[in-house]
Amino acid sequence: MRTSNGPGVDLNENPVNSTNDARHASNASDPLTQSQAEFWYLVECQGCKELAHSLKMVHDLALYHSDIPFDTAEKSALFDLKALWEGFEKMGAKV
Repeated sequence: MRTSNGPGVDLNENPVNSTNDARHASNASDPLTQSQAEFWYLVECQGCKELAHSLKMVHDLALYHSDIPFDTAEKSALFDLKALWEGFEKMGAKV
């Protein structure tokens, strides 16, 4: 995807996130590390729907209520934030 002022934030065009798929993810059969287990505990305590809502608010505040110009790194971070909140929404819908 291209924007009117140059390259967009398409997964294939984003140099900040060089890995564009889940092939780099850990093997599902591997046990969780201590930090991964702590993260999942926090997700479960907070709730997927609540975390998704919070991340969406932060995304929207940064994107729609800020006068700060975004370069590639910021656009990539906002895209990552969107992917994370959408993932939490999917997790919350399955619970």
